[in-house]
This record gives sequence, C-alpha cells and structure tokens, in this order.
Amino acid sequence: MSSFEPLVFSGVQPTGNLTLGNYLGAIRKFVALQDNYDCIYCVVDLHALTVNPSPAELINGTRSIAAAYLASGIDPVKHIVFNQSRVYQHAELAWIFNCVARMGWLSRMTQFKEKAGKDRENASVGLFAYPNLMAADILVYRATHVPVGDDQKQHLELARDIAQKFNNDYSERIGELGIGIPVEVGDETVNGYLPITEPLIEGPATRIMSLRDGTKKMSKSDPSDLSRINLTDTSDDIAKKIRKAKTDPEALPSDSGGFEGRPEAENLVNIYAALTGTSMDAVLKDFGGQQFSAFKPALADLAVEKLSPIADEMRRLLADPGHIDAVLADGGERASVLAEKTMVDIRRIVGLSA
Repeated sequence: MSSFEPLVFSGVQPTGNLTLGNYLGAIRKFVALQDNYDCIYCVVDLHALTVNPSPAELINGTRSIAAAYLASGIDPVKHIVFNQSRVYQHAELAWIFNCVARMGWLSRMTQFKEKAGKDRENASVGLFAYPNLMAADILVYRATHVPVGDDQKQHLELARDIAQKFNNDYSERIGELGIGIPVEVGDETVNGYLPITEPLIEGPATRIMSLRDGTKKMSKSDPSDLSRINLTDTSDDIAKKIRKAKTDPEALPSDSGGFEGRPEAENLVNIYAALTGTSMDAVLKDFGGQQFSAFKPALADLAVEKLSPIADEMRRLLADPGHIDAVLADGGERASVLAEKTMVDIRRIVGLSA
C-alpha cells in the first residue's frame, strides 16, 4: 500500500431535533460527498450519553438522525449508515487512545470548557474524554477526510495529534509487522499505520444563526422553538417561523457590505443564499432596497420548497421504525467488518495480541 485509500467519515449526535443549520452546515455536504468518495455516516449515540438522555430519547433520536440522512439523499446501500454503539471497536480504540492522548491536550478543548462551565469537577469523565472517542470514530476506519464545521476543527486537530503520536510511538513495531507506510511526523518520516486525517471544507462555511437572535448559532437546544427551523417542521411551521423571525425596520442593503450591525437581516439573506446555492450579493441583486415584508414571503416559499420534501420523507420513514433499524443493522454489520480489520492490526501493534 503506497497511500491510504480515500474515505470520508462523519457523524451527528442524536440529541434534539435536527435544524436547518444542521442540514445546510453538514448533512447537505454529506450528500454531495457521496459522488466522489466512499462514505461512512454514523449516528454517534455513544457520544450522546455525555448529556444523559433518557433511553427513549436516545432511541428516538438515533432513528430521527438516520431518517434525516436517508430523507436528505444519503444512499445506505452504496455507502454505510449506522449507529456507533453497534460497532464495539469504536469504544475499544477509544480506550487505547485514552492511553495515547495527553491530559493537557484534552484540557485545552474549548467545547469541554464551554459545556462543563464553572463546575468542571462535576463534569463526567466521558465529557472530558469525548474527543478521544471522536478520534476513534474516525481512525477505526482509517478515514482520510472528515467534513467539519468551525466547532469541530479543534477536535479533528486532536485526532491528527493522536494519530501522529501513535505512529511515532509504535513506528518500530509497525515496521516489524510490515503493515505501515511512510508518514511525516514533524521533520521525520516514520512507519505509520494511521492516516493524518484531513478536514474537508468545500465552499464557504454555512453558518446559520437563530431566527430570534442573529448573534447566536441556530441550535436544537434553544428553548424557543421559534428560534430554529426543524427538519421535521410542516410547511405551515416553516412559513410561520420565517414570518416571525426577528428583523429590523431598514430595507435590505444593495450589497453584503451593508449588513454592519444588522445580524438578523444578514442571517435571513444568508439562509436564502444557502438554500439557492448562491452568494448573498447575488440575492441582494434581486432584493436589495426591498422591505422584509416582501423578502420574508419569498424566503418562506423557498424554504418550504426545499425542505418540505425532506420533512415529508422523514415522517414517512419514522412511521416505520423497523425499516430504519434494519438499515442501521445492515450498516453496523458492514462497518464492523472494516473496524475489526483495523483493530486486528492495532491489537498486534500495541501488544494486545501476538
């Protein structure tokens, strides 16, 4: 093997309803990547345990994410769709990575600081070690590329650090076994078994903000349902939320430079641009100078046109949980074969088997 086979991995945590932001920022990209890569898309239910969901919430959330994948156009036959807990090798490799990663690396993770808050002593070990499991998710398949948003870049950097340290620490053993390829670690070339996974960023980042506060990211955990468009919302829900979205009394600017101090206005135009696959300046060429009383109905019609088919298909899929479970089971079996192939080598490398 002269190089690692190109492979995309990504996952979504099954907590709360998926939003328009999740779709435009992640799932739509997952769908597009299928054309050029072999892809593995996971529902990361083990990660969800860090927020202590009820069993019913976790089961339903897992099915909902899987339904969103399928309804959006991910092909579970050509690619792999499964939930993380079906493949025990994720947790096995995560423990090995717990012994590779360093406390200092994890202590610098900004998401841990944000989620743990001031009472860090009361945070779970799982929340602290979450990035090691994320690294295992990726590297148990030796994935070469991961589509990432701004909030996950630091975690991917940690996965790269773990892979580099693993390759460096076990370079001699990897060479003895003849199962590695030359990889760069700093200024050195060592025998590497794990790829240094690359972030996959295609086009400008799509960051969708709250419909009630343009300075905050649209979130499935926001207490106000009016702050977000859920992928399962009906056409009437979508139209109502856009109609009630916070704006300002000024007309739309003639170009994107006119959004200074107008985050809500900028957010709505950004949503329109993202849904049409154009730039904000292109949108403003058509709507610049108009009031929101004219723009909001156009945005609502567009959002309904783009999202209603996905919502309808999600509801159809969720009405047949047995079918979703069968898709996840099939994906889990196929993922397990790939993961075990890696772990046979990893166990030999670290000395857990001869």
